[in-house]
Amino acid sequence: MTTLSKTPLHQVHVDLGARMVDFAGWHMPIQYAGLIEEHQVVRTEAGVFDVSHMGEFTVSGVEAFEFLQFALTNNVAKVRKGRAQYTLMCSESGGVIDDAVLYRPDDYMLVVNAANVETDWEWLSSLATDFDVQLTNRSEEYALLAAQGPKAEALLNPLCDLDLTRLRRWRIRAATLDGRGVLMARTGYTGEDGFEVFTASYDAVRVWGALTAVGFTPVGLGARNTLRLEAGMPLHGQDISPEISSLEAGLSGVVDMNKGDFVGRSALQAAAGSRVLRGLWMVDRAIPREHCLVRTEAGPGMVTSGTYSPTLKVGIAMALLPPAVEIGDLVSVDIRGRQREALVVELPFYNRFSKPDAGDS
Repeated sequence: MTTLSKTPLHQVHVDLGARMVDFAGWHMPIQYAGLIEEHQVVRTEAGVFDVSHMGEFTVSGVEAFEFLQFALTNNVAKVRKGRAQYTLMCSESGGVIDDAVLYRPDDYMLVVNAANVETDWEWLSSLATDFDVQLTNRSEEYALLAAQGPKAEALLNPLCDLDLTRLRRWRIRAATLDGRGVLMARTGYTGEDGFEVFTASYDAVRVWGALTAVGFTPVGLGARNTLRLEAGMPLHGQDISPEISSLEAGLSGVVDMNKGDFVGRSALQAAAGSRVLRGLWMVDRAIPREHCLVRTEAGPGMVTSGTYSPTLKVGIAMALLPPAVEIGDLVSVDIRGRQREALVVELPFYNRFSKPDAGDS
């Protein structure tokens, strides 16, 4: 029997009565009071997630910049100190090894998906042999709390010695929160305004308690998934993967072909693209799920992520479709052997902000 990893907040979740599940080898809370209720709290008020299962790698040394420019698809030159950027790690064939956020509080820090920590570490370590860099896996040292929602700033500001009203999106600063040293980043994976709080693992319980004491509601990974899907944010292993390229997934905005050579550049330049990631809005009353077949006049497609949208109160999905399928087309989704009609729409389904932001501003 495989022993699941636990975050520093594991006992807190158990004591709160959370429903715990195996998530990428971690024993994580999927929900507390209920998925829809937790989803709506983040959309209208403020919720806090334990995402301490994510991996953190720091990169330093005289060739840190050159190494990251080669290993990542986005332009690291835009990540000045105090900034953050969404980016990808691609294979030589152009598939997505992982998506990540590159932070630069001082040295560079790359935050990667929990399911890919070992794979990412091995891949980056193999590339680092050609550069004068120090690559350090600090995943066990950090706990990471995502404080998300329209009331997040107002609730956090009194706890923090940093004026959060002046911290713009895709920025990161060192701060003190409830007497503990943290890194405060205005980033997230929910489509809402909010912050991700990096704290020492041994301070996680205290920081979590400070956040819940001022009004943040504990939220599980179930609502995190519905929130990110409404916001059109891809999930690695479903919407992007080593078999799905960044261009197919509509992520050309975080692939800078003009910055010089990087892993996967040649393959992406030559890629014609036989499919594209689109949104599906169910016309019939039904909930699409991953791997559902999509029938279109241009050929078959497949749902990569699907759910019931608590905000829009309709079934929604991301799907890989033939490029000839256009926004506004009607398609058919095979759900449990029955054909259900859906409308092809632009992503995202929900957007709190005026325009997409990949962290380059």
